[in-house]
Amino acid sequence: MDDIVIVDAPNVEDELEKLASRYRDASGIGVKALTMLGGKAEGLLDRLPEEIRSRLDGATELALRTAMQTAQGSRKVLPDQAEWVNTAATTAMGAAGGFGGLPAAFVELPATTAMLLRSIQGVATQYGFDPAAENVQFDCIRVFAASGPLAVDDGADLAFISLRLTLSGGAMQKLIASVAPRLAAVLGQKLAAQTVPVLGAVAGASINLIYAQYYQQIAHVHFGLRRLAIDADVPMDTLVKRLEIKMNKRLT
Repeated sequence: MDDIVIVDAPNVEDELEKLASRYRDASGIGVKALTMLGGKAEGLLDRLPEEIRSRLDGATELALRTAMQTAQGSRKVLPDQAEWVNTAATTAMGAAGGFGGLPAAFVELPATTAMLLRSIQGVATQYGFDPAAENVQFDCIRVFAASGPLAVDDGADLAFISLRLTLSGGAMQKLIASVAPRLAAVLGQKLAAQTVPVLGAVAGASINLIYAQYYQQIAHVHFGLRRLAIDADVPMDTLVKRLEIKMNKRLT
């Protein structure tokens, strides 16, 4: 597992610069995906049959609910693994889904979602957060609200961190329902990419590798900001705004 060094009095600007670098790295992962797919991500969803597209939102919401139960339950019998192990497992799932074509890829979706979520939970523990805590489970799901590796992202869209829902009754269900449509579009691109002619299992493995790396980096940004807010005693909203400023400066 990657070691995260947490200091008692962090240099806020230095830590924000490290997190900005991680966010830029996450966006760069998408470039690899676009290159592999010939630079055409816009029409990927159109490759899916209408029947699949119409079921995608519901299937993704169900996958998220199942993933939370599966990932949390697995923690009782299987300790957190190094990030490369989670990435390798997710990659293998993608290969299996790609080898079996679209039907197999659609069935593979819940397993991949659970594996991605388990990886996100592992990152949370590196920053000292307990994935069994309700608010941390909330944050793990919230990571999936990020744009996704195939999105055209200028590195300044941190809305997924600022997403606000109170931890009241049914809050997790509300959060999953709000995140599912966005994640459905992301996973829909993944499913479509796995149907690219000739590539088959190679496409499935490569896409899952890219997705695993992307969401791990995004999780580091999310929980890194949360840890920094605690250690430096700076409001989270303030840190997000300062990180956005750093990202925008890099673009000018």
